[in-house]
Amino acid sequence: MFERIFEGALFRSRFVSYSAVIFSMFGAAILFLIASMDIWNVMVLTYNIVFNHLHPEHMHEDVVSVIIGAVDLYLIAIVMFIFSFGVYELFVSEIDEMEKSEKSFSALKIHTLDELKDKIAKVIVMVLVVNFFQRVLHTDYNGALEMLYFSGSILFLALALYFLHKGDH
Repeated sequence: MFERIFEGALFRSRFVSYSAVIFSMFGAAILFLIASMDIWNVMVLTYNIVFNHLHPEHMHEDVVSVIIGAVDLYLIAIVMFIFSFGVYELFVSEIDEMEKSEKSFSALKIHTLDELKDKIAKVIVMVLVVNFFQRVLHTDYNGALEMLYFSGSILFLALALYFLHKGDH
């Protein structure tokens, strides 16, 4: 009898993962909001620049950098969503609405913990690539050696993406 009660309590303790699901969803929503506000601020800035005939120094780099930063935040929010869906499906229950849907939500369907880690890792690599691109915009190059390092880093990023994609097949 003790074993049955203990096993029941142990099995029901999986519902503690609700906190991870709920707070990951809140985190994702906050990141989506922050990224959207960044894009909105760039739109307002661009409107003011165009209609006031201003052209601040480094405007293009700054605008592109903010937009890339917003894309970075969106990608991190997607990681949080994938994590939320994955934890829920792995520890609580399958999502019935997703099964009934006519669209394919293969990015959100998680069957194993390894599958969840793999999907999150791929999006994190993309976040790092986008973050790298954002930092490159504000880098000054003073010589051929620095340009060679820059070219090498792009080559290694391309190779990393190639091997990540190759792992799918």
